[in-house]
Amino acid sequence: MTEGTHPRLDEQVEELPLLTDTATVTRVEALDEQRHDEIRRAVHRLLREHGADVTRYIGEESIAWTPLLDATAELDLPDVTRKKLRTLRERDERDFPSLVEVAFDPEEPFDFAPGQFVTIRFRGTPRPYSIASSPNAEEMSLCVRRVPGGRLSEKLCAELKPGDHLPELRGPNGEFTLQDPAPTDMVFLATGTGIAPLRSMVNYVFEEGRDTYEGEPRDIWVFLGASWEDDLAFREEFRALDDAHEHFHFVPCLTRERYLTGWTGETDYVQQTLLKYVAEDVDAPDLDPDLEAYLDAEPETDIAARIDPTDLEVYACGVSAMVQTLEDVCSCVGVSGGDIRGEGYG
Repeated sequence: MTEGTHPRLDEQVEELPLLTDTATVTRVEALDEQRHDEIRRAVHRLLREHGADVTRYIGEESIAWTPLLDATAELDLPDVTRKKLRTLRERDERDFPSLVEVAFDPEEPFDFAPGQFVTIRFRGTPRPYSIASSPNAEEMSLCVRRVPGGRLSEKLCAELKPGDHLPELRGPNGEFTLQDPAPTDMVFLATGTGIAPLRSMVNYVFEEGRDTYEGEPRDIWVFLGASWEDDLAFREEFRALDDAHEHFHFVPCLTRERYLTGWTGETDYVQQTLLKYVAEDVDAPDLDPDLEAYLDAEPETDIAARIDPTDLEVYACGVSAMVQTLEDVCSCVGVSGGDIRGEGYG
């Protein structure tokens, strides 16, 4: 859940059960980074490749973006280079932080199921957010993406600080929750802050021993898509799980990171990347032809495990259109409809 999820939310909030009339913020942690230096180096490389006068557009601390982009035709830069420059400018001028974890301590503790959301109110504005922490965690947390012009997310990213109070907390709500333990494998699919409820689920699965069934490990996958590596919320937690458990597989999917670094991982969208890891003998006659080719594509990781769609639970969260696409893809490759759970926003 994120900004823009529900119409007429202000009116609907009063109908939700009140959990507590105050919660104290304990931590506001930026999950993304300021990457100005990396961007300057990337632009420097691009211009040098095409023989442009680097010093004309790049200073010691900043880039003269408007003159540079105005001069792309004169510099005779290829279209792909112009696109990269526009993308890098957008990232360079992005507000910081744009992705935060907000941890808080409710005055009155409450129970919730992994995957559920709460509605908070701050400075008069209510919004629903998925709980990003496990029910077993000592503190509760949310994952917030700054939405330019957003009524609440900008305040939470720019103004919220430890010691502040959230004067109202309502819920928990939502039926996007874990199935009962079973011998099936599990795939968690997300983009952006859609990872919040999935992080709650994954942590709970390991804490409660649900990563095995009757002593046998269940392969557990997390496919997380973003533009840039620092937009992968909780990435180091998932990498630590990957290192600690042979049956846990973290697959980041980064569409723009190669503009800045030597990223060697997956660069396709989540739905495309998922298909690379599906078992070879899967028949998917109803799959979109544009996606079908990914069934035969080689993964960019060294993960040896593969996904059997007939023995699988799927949990997908993110922008609604993406979630619908993921659900359709999973259905086409043979995942039972009852084993696909999704939650979209926006």
